[in-house]
Amino acid sequence: MEITTIFVIGMFATFGFLLFSGFPVAWVLAGTAVIWTFIGIVSVEQFGADLWFDWGSSIGLVPERLWGLVGSETLVALPMFIFMGIMLDQSGVAERLMTNMVKLFGGVRGGYAVTVIVIGVLLAATTGIIGASVVLLGMLSLPIMMRSGYSKELAVGTACATGTLGILIPPSIMLVLMADRLATPEASVGDLFMGAFFPGIMLGAMYVTYVLVLAYLKPSVAPVMEDRAKVDWSVAWDVVKAVLPTAGLILLVLGSIFAGVATPTEASGVGAAGAMALAAANKRLSLSVIKDTLYSTTKTASFIFAIFVGATAFSVVLRGLGGDEVIADALTGLPFGPDGVLITILFIVFLLGFFLDWVEITLIILPLVAPVVQGLGFDLVWFTILFAVCLQTSFLTPPVGFALFYIKGVCPPEIKVTHIYKGVAPFILLQVLGLGLIYYFPQIVTWLPNIAYGN
Repeated sequence: MEITTIFVIGMFATFGFLLFSGFPVAWVLAGTAVIWTFIGIVSVEQFGADLWFDWGSSIGLVPERLWGLVGSETLVALPMFIFMGIMLDQSGVAERLMTNMVKLFGGVRGGYAVTVIVIGVLLAATTGIIGASVVLLGMLSLPIMMRSGYSKELAVGTACATGTLGILIPPSIMLVLMADRLATPEASVGDLFMGAFFPGIMLGAMYVTYVLVLAYLKPSVAPVMEDRAKVDWSVAWDVVKAVLPTAGLILLVLGSIFAGVATPTEASGVGAAGAMALAAANKRLSLSVIKDTLYSTTKTASFIFAIFVGATAFSVVLRGLGGDEVIADALTGLPFGPDGVLITILFIVFLLGFFLDWVEITLIILPLVAPVVQGLGFDLVWFTILFAVCLQTSFLTPPVGFALFYIKGVCPPEIKVTHIYKGVAPFILLQVLGLGLIYYFPQIVTWLPNIAYGN
């Protein structure tokens, strides 16, 4: 085994070991980079290791890379979309949607769960903040579904899984981050937003289908509301009035991007202003709300950018040790052919999602494997959306599924951890099924970008 391979394996092993130390991931990434910079330099200068490695070509590049991050116009959209999502959660839009849509779907068996999914999809198209979406949906829906006799597993699984759709359905902060890491015009933010649109809607439709079929086969898990209101034109009009503001904001943000009127960064500013306007219209806008939203935005953005710093240090040292070549040789050397290599990458990402957050996987793994996949002749936008859908499952898979922790914090006392795990299991399988459909039918991803650019 060559020394570069040994060092690359050692670096990943060190990261995995330190990950369980309890230190923040950003510190672990940066610390691993410092440790292996020292090992690399000592090995070359003191032991004459056959390794092209020094300070200037490894961790010495970090300041320059970080300056590039600070000057990235694409990443300006990140805090703006975060602000938009948090402000929308403060605006009262979701409560109004829940109140009116329950009347519309109340006569359907499983209607509460369907309502949660529909609202979750609408919220996902306006916010990519998973924690806020999961908590909000849980707070709004779980007490009502419990009082209506819903199965604990179905109730908590629906709220938890639906809340994660925001990481995929544009405008998604994960897709913004992926576009920045790929740094290629072939997979811009606009391309990824258009490519993710139909997969996100498809997953929402699969959730609704699952709930309706389950409720039909097992009526006891999702009974019909006993005190449901009669559906008439006034109820339908109330739903339209509740949906229109959110739909208008979605059209304003995504429509301007898809039509080429605004860049994603410009649209993020429009979205942030639109979210404030909706909060003002619902009489929820105040100095305290603005202060809390700015604080939460800063906290979330700081968390992501701290991992950026650590991941940047980790990546440049890994590349200095020859990590790119080692990983590329390992993947292309697999005896599976191009499709086998792609499936192997997705399977590894799925497994990593059990232990790592999507931010670390996006910042470290995606830039390493994307050139290999592109070199094999695959469409980069299609692969990135496959990667994103695979990462979405990381929010639901224990032990580090963050959506599981978020939903547990707002669950009624009678819902235990075992109910949460059992509840999300069918939705994880649905996401894997959705991943398979996107793999076998790439047009689900590529059709909209192709139409937009006339290809």
